[in-house]
Amino acid sequence: MRVGRGLVATLLSVWLGAGAWSPSLHAQDPPAPAEEAETSVPASLSSPRATLRSFIAAVNDAIDGDGKRIEAAVACLDLSDFSELTRDDQGPALAFDLKEVIDKLTYVDLDRVPDDATGDPYVLRDFDAGRIVVARVDDGRWLFERRTVAAIPAMLEAVAGFGRLVGTDVEGSTLLRLNPARWLRERVPESLAEPGFLGLELYKWIGLAVLAFASVLLDRLAIFLVGLIAERLLRRERLSVQRKTMSRSLRPFGLVVLGFVWKFGLPFLGLPDQATVVLKVAAEFLVAAGFVWGSYRLVDIVGEALESWSAKTASHTDDLVVPLLCKSLKVFIVVVGLVFLAHELKFNVVGLLTGLGLGGLAFALAAQDVIKNLFGSFMIISDGIYKVGDWVDIGGDVEGTVEQVGFRSTRIRTFYNSVISVPNSRMIDTAVDNLGARTYRRYRTLLSVTYDTPPEKIEALCEGIRELIRRHPYTRKDYYHVYLNGFAPGSLDILLYVFFETPEWNTELRERQRLMLDILRLAAKLGVEFAFPTQKLHIVQEQAGAPEPQDWPGKKARDEAASRGREQARVLLDDYDLGVGRDKPPPVRISVSEEEARGEG
Repeated sequence: MRVGRGLVATLLSVWLGAGAWSPSLHAQDPPAPAEEAETSVPASLSSPRATLRSFIAAVNDAIDGDGKRIEAAVACLDLSDFSELTRDDQGPALAFDLKEVIDKLTYVDLDRVPDDATGDPYVLRDFDAGRIVVARVDDGRWLFERRTVAAIPAMLEAVAGFGRLVGTDVEGSTLLRLNPARWLRERVPESLAEPGFLGLELYKWIGLAVLAFASVLLDRLAIFLVGLIAERLLRRERLSVQRKTMSRSLRPFGLVVLGFVWKFGLPFLGLPDQATVVLKVAAEFLVAAGFVWGSYRLVDIVGEALESWSAKTASHTDDLVVPLLCKSLKVFIVVVGLVFLAHELKFNVVGLLTGLGLGGLAFALAAQDVIKNLFGSFMIISDGIYKVGDWVDIGGDVEGTVEQVGFRSTRIRTFYNSVISVPNSRMIDTAVDNLGARTYRRYRTLLSVTYDTPPEKIEALCEGIRELIRRHPYTRKDYYHVYLNGFAPGSLDILLYVFFETPEWNTELRERQRLMLDILRLAAKLGVEFAFPTQKLHIVQEQAGAPEPQDWPGKKARDEAASRGREQARVLLDDYDLGVGRDKPPPVRISVSEEEARGEG
């Protein structure tokens, strides 16, 4: 909770415009003028008497069970020689040990302690192991001076055999709460307390090994349990996530557990300050980075789960919203995570963010294109310009299938299998032809037959093709044209104008082939030959007299030709089990088995 309150206070300070940028890891605010420092000194630290009264009362309250009061006791110590990263852990133990030394050395009569805020340092006790001195620091507070704080371990060891002059023995639970390192030290055998490698006691080396083993064990256990819970939740909601995504996304949570194990265990070992700083920084970094990384990876799980859900819905808007939502969450997590990491590592976040604010205008000018692309993304979603999987033509120079819609750009897979990224800002003022949104797909061509084809056969062929269209499962039945349309230099041209009702291009190609093959078979049945792109030289010998007139076939012959064409078309469709009243063939779905992918099928 202390970290959360600190982070909120930090962000609030940025909002109010406070702070100044400083890249230093241990940046401090500039000292206040002397007059202001006098007025800002808390009453509990305004004199030697006030400091001793506050210190003794705070430690006694902490021993009695008020754990928050130990912070007031730590505030009485000058910890400027200690790293900011270890003060929260070492401060309570030092305050508790100093109270133990005072209780065994002397009785503090507060009435005899000076109450002068500007006097000389007050020496509470001076003996061979060190001096207990309360002195005034630069900002006006009266604290136990740095040399006193540094000598606390030596003084505690020197009075180990002394009886208490004041107070009673402290219970083990209180010692565990306020000074876990000392609690553990008093319970290990003397044989394990002898200095060993690098001057570190043997039990501390054992403790490091236990922490390493426990952290790895709990790391694996946490990943297993979180994965088990996640899979059950997804199964209950009938959502699917790939196992590879699941395992990759859960790894950071194991690091969080690993960091917590070390953060919990380090106070028990009482390692030297430098070693504690290194291990504490590493543990806190693992926890903070694990949370940020785990939250980032968790978005992948949520994204795949939402994609499996959106695949079951009829709306296509969620197909675009889900990727954008996941990307928005990732950007938010990265920004908040960087601030959180900086705060945990004691960077001056207020000053850093305030310094960045000075370049806000330049950043805003540079971000114009980003904002335009962002508005383009919103327009694509709100107007439904296209969706993933649509075949689009953008501005006449980009054509292909939409693969992904992001914040900045849309990825188009072209028909030669390259990927083009088109800025979304182009969608604001560029014509987008969404070919994938078509209800029907047009097909127009000319069927060229030879000039020696009798009119009756042309009538039969045209009517037969119309019957094929009327009975074809994927053709539009209310709008089509099949007519003799022109006299070409080498052929008679029949216009074929038809629409296919197909979901995608693959199915259109299949059904177009089916119709064209049926037309070829129909022409062969009717004895109609298609013209080749050739030229013929026809030499006619002149004959005397006018040509003899030929009989006109009349309407009856024309009707018979059309009936014959329809009958041949029905025969063709019956042979292939197609036509009205029969099952519609499914769309084309291209799939490759594992054996075929390996070349074994």
